[in-house]
Amino acid sequence: MTTTSTLRQRVLVLYLATSALDSRVVGWSAYDGTGATSPTTGDSDEPPYGTGVAALCDGWRLIQAAQLIPPYPGHEYDTSFLRHEFLFERLVDTAR
Repeated sequence: MTTTSTLRQRVLVLYLATSALDSRVVGWSAYDGTGATSPTTGDSDEPPYGTGVAALCDGWRLIQAAQLIPPYPGHEYDTSFLRHEFLFERLVDTAR
């Protein structure tokens, strides 16, 4: 019997307190392209990792870092979206 290697992507979105990868996680989302799990936003009180560096140490690959955009003058304290978004991926072999 022959097994076929099929790579599927898992994506982890971490929102950090600052633009530094070692700052604490304040929000997160996970998506599983393997179909093995179906996580949803807010399905846990604890983040999957405490920092972005912890995700890197666990084998997640950083594919996009937060773009640093200064606030417009006079809007330094406005509340809006979470600014420090980092996207990670992990490729999983779903051999059949």
